[in-house]
Amino acid sequence: MSGIMSKKSGLEIGGFIAILIAAVVAPFLFPGLQTQLTMLWVMILIALTWDVVGGQMGYNSFGNVIFFGLGMYTTAVVQVGLFFDVGTYTDAQGAAGFALTTGQYFSGLALGLLISALIGVVFAVVIGTGLLGLRGHYFAIGTLGLGIAFGEIFAGWDWVGAGSGMVPPLFPSGIGLQPKVFYYFMMVLLTAVTFFSLRRLYAGRFGLAINAIRDDEDKAEAMGLRTTRYKTIAWAISALFLAIGGGLAGNVLGFIDPRDSAFAGATFGVWMVLMAILGGKGLLWGPVVGAIVFHVTQELFWTYLLGWQRVALGLLIVIIVVFFPLGILGWLRERKPELFGYRVEDEEAASEGNAS
Repeated sequence: MSGIMSKKSGLEIGGFIAILIAAVVAPFLFPGLQTQLTMLWVMILIALTWDVVGGQMGYNSFGNVIFFGLGMYTTAVVQVGLFFDVGTYTDAQGAAGFALTTGQYFSGLALGLLISALIGVVFAVVIGTGLLGLRGHYFAIGTLGLGIAFGEIFAGWDWVGAGSGMVPPLFPSGIGLQPKVFYYFMMVLLTAVTFFSLRRLYAGRFGLAINAIRDDEDKAEAMGLRTTRYKTIAWAISALFLAIGGGLAGNVLGFIDPRDSAFAGATFGVWMVLMAILGGKGLLWGPVVGAIVFHVTQELFWTYLLGWQRVALGLLIVIIVVFFPLGILGWLRERKPELFGYRVEDEEAASEGNAS
């Protein structure tokens, strides 16, 4: 057994080292792909945060994208609102005359991310106490409607640019720091913090509680588990990291559209579900593997199947759902359980034991 665990730990440590090296050198080896690489980390982040509720707890949500959008808008509004009138700024779409100094830019960004995290958590707790009372398809439909409603609300809100969207402040020039590289490493750092925080939480009482809710919520409740509290905490944790990620993503994209980026249920909202399923939902590494495979495949479709990329992506989604219900790591765990720390008795020894 110890040999199996050592093998598993060795694989995990080797994986961490390989990812760290790849993360550090990638933006310099492929300078033309820095935005795509940053978006890869965004994909990993949103898949990881969706899996807290959808995979580990068994509540399929199509509304997590609202925290992503709230983070985008909140961070941009704070960045602008600390120094300018937001309404005037959005009317001018961030034209000349609204440039921030280096100190203003970074102080606004830091405060914006902090407030985004707070708003994400508070909002998750407020709506979670009501929405998390729903189960199964009712919860999924409820969250889907909430995401659509937020997109429409912000698309009609003139103060934040309405349907024309909002432009985050320009990155200060002349400071020897490239904006793409800066936001790339910020996203790497956030994703790493998210991953290791979830890893720690899943290994403790919190992980056992939300897994018990997934396996049989009624039985968990009957045994004294305060399921509503744990469900709300799980959604708040997901919202915390997702809101910060949205704040960074808004600056990476350079433009916040209410329907196509902030509250994009048809893209980010669905992709975060697919990536977790593709990699193996309910497994810590599943969303990571799924996000990498999905994002790379999607970029290849956009490069080599231009004009047919959405058809190809749709077919990919169907294949994922129909043929890989357990995901890549789920499929691998069934065939190589020892790699995941499960002890498998030798069939011959087992049969001999049964005979005796």
